[in-house]
Amino acid sequence: MRFVVLDTETTGLNVEEGHRVIEIGCVELRDRAVSGNEYYQKINPMRDVDRSAEEIHGMNAESLKEFPVFKNVADEFCNFIAGSTLIIHNADFDRRFLDAELNRLARPKLEDISCEIIDTLKLARELYPMKRASLDALCNRFGIDRSMRDLHGALLDARLLAEVYLSMTRGQEALGIEENIEETKIDNLSVSERKQIKEIKVVSATENEIVCHDKYLERMQRLENSLPIFNKDNDDENSI
Repeated sequence: MRFVVLDTETTGLNVEEGHRVIEIGCVELRDRAVSGNEYYQKINPMRDVDRSAEEIHGMNAESLKEFPVFKNVADEFCNFIAGSTLIIHNADFDRRFLDAELNRLARPKLEDISCEIIDTLKLARELYPMKRASLDALCNRFGIDRSMRDLHGALLDARLLAEVYLSMTRGQEALGIEENIEETKIDNLSVSERKQIKEIKVVSATENEIVCHDKYLERMQRLENSLPIFNKDNDDENSI
């Protein structure tokens, strides 16, 4: 199964105000390991960068002028993530910005290009309720070195998030879940991994089968002159 950990940086916080994507970083995971295959691109947003955003990632409009616009990198980006399960921290934010960029080019949405999107922010809040779930906090929780993270960067953050995701879901190295289900905590599985677990099929006895079973027990009782162990009338909390 192919996973792609994705992160973006933007010119500001609100896509509704026309803010744009200026950096994309992707890290591929295969067989629950970082494969070494990455996608990274800075993008010319053709607009100013909010001062508050620049303080976070260190990029401004002037420094981005030399890079291509999104239209010129869209094919390469879409091909890299196509058919993968995307892993994104606070996925709604990145998804809205990338969908806006894709919509400008009349391209399918992010969720239509990939096969699934896993939000590690939501996953962390489910696994560790009442605990901080920022990327920094999760790196601290799992002992992941983030000392180089003076500023946010799409590729650096994607690399850190890849390590965080693997740490949060450790114990599922074998994706043949049916064979190892007793060794795996279901609550820690991703949505895609849960889908691999087949529902347990419960087959109940029919009314006719129940009647036949009761008649069999009555016949055994007459023959043995004793109460059968599994007679429903003898089923109390002390029964074996």
